[in-house]
Amino acid sequence: MATLLHYPLCPFSRSIRLALAECGVEVTLTEERPWEWRPAFLELNPAGALPVLITDSDGPISGAYAISEYLNETVSGEGEAARGFKLFPGEPVARAETRRLVDWFHRKFHDEVTSYLVEEKVYRRHGPGGGSPNTEVVRAGHENLRYHLAYLGHLAETRPWLAGEAPSFADLAAAAHLSTLDYLGEVFWEDYEPVKSWYALLKSRPSFRPLLADRVAGFIPSGSYADLDF
Repeated sequence: MATLLHYPLCPFSRSIRLALAECGVEVTLTEERPWEWRPAFLELNPAGALPVLITDSDGPISGAYAISEYLNETVSGEGEAARGFKLFPGEPVARAETRRLVDWFHRKFHDEVTSYLVEEKVYRRHGPGGGSPNTEVVRAGHENLRYHLAYLGHLAETRPWLAGEAPSFADLAAAAHLSTLDYLGEVFWEDYEPVKSWYALLKSRPSFRPLLADRVAGFIPSGSYADLDF
């Protein structure tokens, strides 16, 4: 069985956990604390970034982008266990749109929102020397989040799924970031009903159950986190 090195509140790790579950791939989860920069971990991925998938036959594959493409080439949509889920469905233009949105959430959303809130509130607390969150950075993250939620709302209102007609890795990437923020109680669900409705569909999928059971020492999940009827 393959092993996934991950951290529970790492959105990149969460997106791959969802992708693996949707594709019917069982893995052993091993927690890796990214702020520790362990030499053994850096040997697997010199970038020091999560997640890393250690396969039985192909060795370590590092990063959400590389792992998602690996799964797309090897297991996505194949066999009864995968339940027909394709990470990058459709024709070339549709697949390009999925990849555009994956980049939006894993790069732009992360750089402007998730890194401001999760890394300030969680990584800074546990990292070298510890420390309290920078309130100015957290405030900027909240302001940026509203812009991104508005864009998410536009996509949710105009398409069946974020990238088009079928669920894709774009939905999983977006949900991974929002679930991380929701654990910390940072999402303004009441102001963005289309986003809430779309997220509720993702949240009710079997692939989401292990994420909703996650607990991180020192942080109590928000009341909406594991509530399917939030």
